[in-house]
Amino acid sequence: MSSLSRELVFLILQFLDEEKFKESVHRLEQESGFFFNMKYFEEKVIGGEWDEVEKYLSGFTKVDDNRYSMKIFFEIRKQKYLEALDKHDRAKAVEILVKDLKVFSTFNEELYKEITQLLTLDNFRENEQLSKYGDTKSARSIMLMELKKLIEANPLFREKLVFPTLKASRLRTLINQSLNWQHQLCKNPRPNPDIKTLFVDHTCTPPSGPRPGTASVPIAAVPKAGPTYAPLGAHGPFPPPPAAANPNALAGWMANAVASSAVQPAVVTSSSVALPPNQAVSVLKHPRAMSDYQTADSESLMKRLRPNPHGEEVTYPAPIPQVSWSLDDLPRVVACSLAQGSNVTSMDFHPSHHTLLLVGSANGDVSLWEVGIRERLVTKPFKSNTAKEPSISTTRVAWSPDGSLIGVAFSKNLFQLHAFQSPNELRQVLEIDAHTGAVNDIAFSNPNKQLCVVTCGDDKLIKVWDLNGQRLYVFEGHDAPVYSILPHHKENIQFIFSTSLDGKIKAWLYDNMGSRVDYEAPGRWCTTMLYSADGSRLFSCGTSKEGDSFLVEWNESEGAIKRTYTGFRKKSNGVVQFDTAQNRFLAAGEDNQIKFWDFDNTNMLTSTEAEGALPSLPRLRFNKEGNLLAVTTVDNGVKILANADGLRLLRSFGGRSFEAFRPHPYEASPIKASGAPPVASMSPSIGKVEHLERTSPARPSPILNGGDPSARVVVEKPKFEDVADKSKPWESADILNPQQCRVITVPETPDSGHKVGRLLYTNSGVGLLALTSNGVQRLWKWPRNEQNPSGKATASVVPQHWQPNSGNVMANDISGNNPEDAVPCIALSKNDSYVMSACGGKVSLFNMMTFKVMTTFMPPPPASTYLAFHPQDNNIIAIGMDDSTIHIYNVRVDEVKTKLKGHQKRITGLAFSNALNILVSSGADAQLCVWNTDNSWEKKKTISIQLPPGKSAVGDTRVQFNSDQSCLLVVHDTQLAIYDAAKMERIHQWIPQDALSAPISYATYSCNSQLVFASFCDGNIGVFDAENLRLRCRIAPSAYTSAPVNSNAPVYPNVLAAHPQEPTQFAIGLTDGVVKVVEPLESDKKWGPSLPIENGVSNGRQMPLVAAAGTSQPSDQIQR
Repeated sequence: MSSLSRELVFLILQFLDEEKFKESVHRLEQESGFFFNMKYFEEKVIGGEWDEVEKYLSGFTKVDDNRYSMKIFFEIRKQKYLEALDKHDRAKAVEILVKDLKVFSTFNEELYKEITQLLTLDNFRENEQLSKYGDTKSARSIMLMELKKLIEANPLFREKLVFPTLKASRLRTLINQSLNWQHQLCKNPRPNPDIKTLFVDHTCTPPSGPRPGTASVPIAAVPKAGPTYAPLGAHGPFPPPPAAANPNALAGWMANAVASSAVQPAVVTSSSVALPPNQAVSVLKHPRAMSDYQTADSESLMKRLRPNPHGEEVTYPAPIPQVSWSLDDLPRVVACSLAQGSNVTSMDFHPSHHTLLLVGSANGDVSLWEVGIRERLVTKPFKSNTAKEPSISTTRVAWSPDGSLIGVAFSKNLFQLHAFQSPNELRQVLEIDAHTGAVNDIAFSNPNKQLCVVTCGDDKLIKVWDLNGQRLYVFEGHDAPVYSILPHHKENIQFIFSTSLDGKIKAWLYDNMGSRVDYEAPGRWCTTMLYSADGSRLFSCGTSKEGDSFLVEWNESEGAIKRTYTGFRKKSNGVVQFDTAQNRFLAAGEDNQIKFWDFDNTNMLTSTEAEGALPSLPRLRFNKEGNLLAVTTVDNGVKILANADGLRLLRSFGGRSFEAFRPHPYEASPIKASGAPPVASMSPSIGKVEHLERTSPARPSPILNGGDPSARVVVEKPKFEDVADKSKPWESADILNPQQCRVITVPETPDSGHKVGRLLYTNSGVGLLALTSNGVQRLWKWPRNEQNPSGKATASVVPQHWQPNSGNVMANDISGNNPEDAVPCIALSKNDSYVMSACGGKVSLFNMMTFKVMTTFMPPPPASTYLAFHPQDNNIIAIGMDDSTIHIYNVRVDEVKTKLKGHQKRITGLAFSNALNILVSSGADAQLCVWNTDNSWEKKKTISIQLPPGKSAVGDTRVQFNSDQSCLLVVHDTQLAIYDAAKMERIHQWIPQDALSAPISYATYSCNSQLVFASFCDGNIGVFDAENLRLRCRIAPSAYTSAPVNSNAPVYPNVLAAHPQEPTQFAIGLTDGVVKVVEPLESDKKWGPSLPIENGVSNGRQMPLVAAAGTSQPSDQIQR
């Protein structure tokens, strides 16, 4: 449903309520699901009308929607059950138990059994947990308090608990306005029209003409007595249509300012005075009609706003799908800190390079930070040929829309423009002595498709400049220093909002004809205005001289406040700063915190102290994606907060150092290749080499490639012809002893000694979970202390073996199985609340806090061999079986939705791609199958991995998508391979060789997908570059263990896991049950040396091949 249709429902709800159609109101609330009437819900709960309570709830949620909904319905049905027991109505209680409460047994069988046992008691209060149950009325009241908390926390009720603020009888007002417009369009308007129907458009007949037939209902019956709308017919004249009827017309405010002296409501009152349509309103500060100053563009816009005289049907826009969101979308995790060194006065992120942060300081410096590598790229100290004042600070820094220019406003007279050239060059191109006193704000705008700079200052003026420093406009009209400016446009109309220290808001067209708007900002002091990213919604935030802060959204069509956000707690000594993000969220800094709001909810969503050290009024700035948030600190620095997407963005920089952002040494010679990119931060692109010697290590074996041995191989060549030191060979690093890396061994547990079958980090990165061959899961957590302030997993601090106070152990069902023959499998929910695992027996779902078994399912045969949660629905699980099938299982309803058949041997790997809507499975048959994840679950293709000569199709094959799901890592004991995920074509392959010649036991991507960690059956570990499978370093067993090598029972890493946030950290689970965490040295911060650029030749049998013309290109066998 479109937003206009949704708003129409609210208008109808208001009308029904005013007309006392109470039952209809609540039916429409329930059927539309737009507004949850908490008062009505409370009445029904207190009254014990349980059927109506559940019926009303059903319009907003179902039992199995989420855990909040489940708890809501459970509490209601439990109360109904207890009331039946309290009345000794056993038959009714049994009916409720079987009909209403049975559904919850799937999720908590023990609780259901306990509830059932209450039937055996004469008084259920004999149960210890129910001993304090009072009478029915008090029990309902207590339950209601719990239900309200659950409803408020339930994301399905978000935006549905507050009815929008509407003027009384708003629907009647709109009808009257429509009739006024219709009457204005009459060819022969009569002074006192007799309008008798709403079923057809109104027209006035000529005085001598016949009157058309009309319905018998007089229009006087439509209006409701009151001053909020105009009585029609003979009860009052028709004034001209208000020009502010359209919210798109120059923010609506321009039209309002011309049509009325103040914030005139867009309704007609009974005391309205009829005015000729073109007469100017004399009470304006600058009296003139709209036609006196409209541009051609605004005239065109106004024409489109007028009703269609031909009566064509108005079409509503297509419904906009509602985007689901959660608090996790807010950037609240501290990702890093930047030490600016001087008090930060202003910040702005680059419009397209989302990790490039511009910072202005109180000492006049302007700095450019690359947040991804936590490095300051450049600092420009204040330098001026005109300013005489030694102490000068920046008041505002801003990027131009294309990110090529930086505007800097200063506390004394000046503003400067600097040209930005990636990666780290700032060059001053303009300095203007712009205002008398401070330049308080600076922004860029595009009037007449010409990039301009807009400034304001203490001299009460707003000025517009071209990029040559020529002054184009001066806007005069404020009676106090101008505090902030906001250039914007609606359609083709360009305008500027400005605020001043006397609390006035004004708006200006680029025409030197004065202010079009004169309104008062809440607080009447320092106010800043911002539009949402899509330009559709306008907000302001400010503080009064008394220290009260105000955050509001404006109704642009009426120039009035639409909603005021709550959550400011204390008087402020300065001015609260704010920003918007994702067309959804507001954030403001106050009370040493960052506070967040949803656009459509006046109540504060949440707040964060960002691990402390924030000033009382921190400054803040979102990047354009809304996944990073920069906030100022008391120690003259900046903290970067991130959400999950922001953390992935920062991790994508991996171990790249500041050197990556300096001019590359290859650029010392002129670049001769045409089209070479000027940005040195990018690795040099590789072109083509027309010939390689047959002895080159890059030339793959003929058998692996499936091509003719004599065929010419074409690979990429550098675009830079003057490459330094071409003869220097690339060598990977060897780590041979513990002093060359950091390693810790996690504490042993009572059942240590069993082979580690599966190993994974918790998604939060604070714990490590191991599943051993005896079916037991062990959990270690890292303490938060001075040595480890983040509390995240690290090889510098030994973790603690964690177990609940109950002493429960997460032990899987292994009855009737030989543990050594069983295939362990495990999957963890996204929020780390539940873990699902199996070890030859049933699949068990464990609660990660209590270690209790929540439920079991899928008993063998066949036995489960691999588990994977669906990325969009945690209730759907893909389960690989040892009979080669894949079961798509719905935990919620305990049902196998479908079985996928395509492999010949047991399933050994599953990977979902949300971006491609596919599931890739791998089996012990050395095959990959690709399945659609829509409702059909049909198989798209089957691919046989290409094995080296003499190797049979046995052994486990595992699959994993990289972080952006563009590539697929395929792991077999004979090879590592990278596939193009969209085409499912192999683009790189590496086979064991030289010092790493043993079979591969396990491999995985690093969290940022820039590395591949691989373990081998002789104890070695290899770290590869994920882009081309080039070996970066080898970690010998002697580096992480001192155990003697036993040839009869060798100890080696059976499994390996990558930390979810630290791209260089991984953990290994050994065949003797020991678990270790490995990281590079603090001084190195990376594995192996930086990769050189040399003809695309890799160390190892990597195969990024493009066959020459006339040769057969290597490809995997595809079965359709």
